Amino acid sequence: MEYCFGVDIGGTTVKIGLFSRKKGLLEKWEIPTRKGTEPTPLLKDIKYEIEECLNRNDLKKEHLAGIGMAAPGPVTEDGCLRGTVNIGWGDVFLGNEAEDLISVSPIFIGNDARVAALGEYTFGAGKEVNSLLMVTLGTGVGGGVILNGKILAGVSGTAGEIGHMTMNPYEEEQCNCGKKGCLEQYASAQGMVRVARKVLVNTDKPSVLREMDVLTAKKLWDAGKIGDALALELTEYISRMLGMAIANACYIVDPEMVVLGGGVSQAGEFLLDMVQRAYAENVFPHCRDKKFALAKLRNDAGIFGAAALVFQSVN
Repeated sequence: MEYCFGVDIGGTTVKIGLFSRKKGLLEKWEIPTRKGTEPTPLLKDIKYEIEECLNRNDLKKEHLAGIGMAAPGPVTEDGCLRGTVNIGWGDVFLGNEAEDLISVSPIFIGNDARVAALGEYTFGAGKEVNSLLMVTLGTGVGGGVILNGKILAGVSGTAGEIGHMTMNPYEEEQCNCGKKGCLEQYASAQGMVRVARKVLVNTDKPSVLREMDVLTAKKLWDAGKIGDALALELTEYISRMLGMAIANACYIVDPEMVVLGGGVSQAGEFLLDMVQRAYAENVFPHCRDKKFALAKLRNDAGIFGAAALVFQSVN
């Protein structure tokens, strides 16, 4: 059983990769995410894609060690996916349903951010460490903790949900999760734009941000890189929020490394340096030298982590 599939189910697309235990990623592709109230239609799409891939590689299901799936929701210890807001499912034992429909066993399920962290730990930025905290900065803010090579999931599947750590108890606007003042409201791509728009309305300071028809997180960080004063204020504020949240998380799990991933992390060393500096200002002195790194696998972290779920579990 040399092979496995890694599947990363997102709100817009499903990424699929065929992996070899010895050679790593052999093939990858993606399909649109079919949404609905239950997972059967999407699982049928995944089954079709997997069977087509097996056929064109002259493989059979008997050659598979299993399938790993990353899904956008909390996954409990007993394998229950506790709802997927961006797709429309309620609580579902996705692994069991997938095994029955695809006729492959075992199938391992994990939260997408936690599985991405496992991918970076196994194949990416964290290959040389024993533990890490990964923070993904995208449409939302995700998080995952790897301790001694294993995903820390928690009883309810929410361990590592740094994006919903309360950073401002006086926030008046509501987060998508229903709470107020979550890190995600300030440090996600959407949250960064929200903060920037508020500041632009409430100040008359000059900025290239005012000249933009469509303001995005990328444009905000790009403006900071060229020295725009207001953009620098905003990116420093966002970095301070992130640094404080990471410091608080590290008090609990104390990982060897912190990895920043997601689309916003493409701001690169500029972002990494600001967040690391904010972290150092908000943590005990003996924790200040923690390693920080940018994710290496980018959008493929989910499929790599899903494959790691299989090979790690089977071993």
